[in-house]
Amino acid sequence: MATSRICVPGQRLNRADDKHIGGKGTYSRNGFIYSSVLGYWEERPTNDNTEILISVHTGETQTVIPSIDDIVTARVTNVNPRFCKCEILSVGTTPLCDVYRGLVRKEDVRATEKDRVEMYRCFRPGDIIIARVLSLGDAQSYILGTAENELGVAIGMSEAGVSMVPVSWCKMQCPKTLNEEFRKVAKVRPEYIQTVHQG
Repeated sequence: MATSRICVPGQRLNRADDKHIGGKGTYSRNGFIYSSVLGYWEERPTNDNTEILISVHTGETQTVIPSIDDIVTARVTNVNPRFCKCEILSVGTTPLCDVYRGLVRKEDVRATEKDRVEMYRCFRPGDIIIARVLSLGDAQSYILGTAENELGVAIGMSEAGVSMVPVSWCKMQCPKTLNEEFRKVAKVRPEYIQTVHQG
């Protein structure tokens, strides 16, 4: 049977151990589960009754926030030689109401030849990317990765401000100027195409 009570962001909910696991609306740090949103704290047994799932809901609908291993869609806002910053727009195919920041580090861009990655040849500000949440990072941003064929740039914006067309795994072409630009191109799965275009 589920129990429910009001909680606030940053409130410690329970110890993170073999019996208790964090769900939506929570995060784990230093062996404890905390609330990441204002809402109703709920404890519910998992389907196999081996663990208790702790989650936080707002109103009548469950809060959607990025969790480890989730596939997210994000917009690149800043690129430097070590990482790129982005705003997470959706988790899976569910758009987010709140703004969450993400960070793609140089070593998490590709699965191979990591030391040869040049961030400016992979991402540019304005690009829409698909990435996997690797860790919750710090309070400012989630750590994201694109080291899979399905992950990377889904919509690349050219210098002319036009959505580009993929021409290979590492290049996209501007349909207006026909110039080619380097990107870490994603092989977008069909279920994400509509979400990406809405972003």
